[in-house]
This record gives sequence, C-alpha cells and structure tokens, in this order.
Amino acid sequence: MTPAVFLDRDGTVIQERGYLDRLELIELFPWSVEAIRLLKDAGYAVVIVTNQAGIARGYFDEAFVQAAHVHLDALLRESGAVVDGYYYCPHHPDGDVERYRLACDCRKPAPGLVRQAAADLGLDVGRSFVVGDKWLDVGLAVNAGARGILVRTGYGGNDLPAAPPGYGCAATVDTLLDAARWILAHATAAADAPARPRTG
Repeated sequence: MTPAVFLDRDGTVIQERGYLDRLELIELFPWSVEAIRLLKDAGYAVVIVTNQAGIARGYFDEAFVQAAHVHLDALLRESGAVVDGYYYCPHHPDGDVERYRLACDCRKPAPGLVRQAAADLGLDVGRSFVVGDKWLDVGLAVNAGARGILVRTGYGGNDLPAAPPGYGCAATVDTLLDAARWILAHATAAADAPARPRTG
C-alpha cells in the first residue's frame, strides 16, 4: 500500500479559471512540475481529485473534462512530472442536467474520489495527504482519514478565514511546492516504495 498526495486541480496545480471550458485556458503554476516531481521521487503516488460541477450545470460535458486531463497530463509529462490518476465528480445537487443532479459521495468534501482512487491504485489513505485551495479540500482529508494542507493560491487567500468547525489542517502554506516540501519534512513515504530518479 502506497501513501499518496491527492491534489485539487484548479487553483492548486493549475491557474483558477472559474468554470474552465477551453483547453487553452489550462496553465500550470510555475512550481507545479517541481512539486509533483519531489513527491514522486519520495515514493508518493500523486492523484488529482476535482469537483467538476460545470458538467451538472451544462457548461461542458465529461468528454471535455477527460480531454482536459489528457492535455494537462501531457503538459506535466513533458517536464518529467507524472500523475498516477485523475478523478472527478460531475455531480451537483442543484445541477441543470438531470442525470447529474444528485447528492453523491464523490463531490468533495465527501470521500468518494479518494476511496475510488485508493481501491484502483492500492493507496494507504491513512498515510496520505490532500492539498487544495479550499476548505472543502481539507474537509475531504478529514472525511477520508488523511491529512489536509491548504494552499494560498487560487481561492486559498480568500478562503482562509472561513474554516468550518473540525476542519483544522496540518499546514497552511503559500503554494503547492511549499506543500510538497512540508510533506517531505514532516512525513516519511512507504519504506517499500523505491526512490524514483528525476527525469527531464
């Protein structure tokens, strides 16, 4: 069982664009590649988990989100950063598209995305982290049994004062790179996970 770092997508790995609906709007933060490479080199699986309510609202479809993740994955791999999986929730209880209008167990902060990734990839959630720019990402960590780290990029700067009760996080840092460094300084990855040489 491998520990993982579950990353929010928008505002954490890439620039926040609201409802991102065009591939050309995907822009990595300048530190995202290094952060992911550091985590992978230390033996962590890296998984992106993202709410995509724009599907339920009819702004774009699942095929677009999947294409966006293929595009994002290509951008990362070009620089030697590898993500082990991409998981998204297409639902919203107030959605305009009937098939996606429901209260589900995969919309963050519910733990469904983490549980599915753990089952698919053989992950040890208890030794894992969730990093994101919203308190709901910290809530995901709480509900899944991991540790949450809040970043100040994306909505993080504005979201900080609004912590719901019980949503205490392990750390609050400026960027994903700071989060990766904090994780490496405060936790040890699986002893049986081989070190991964840097690429690119």
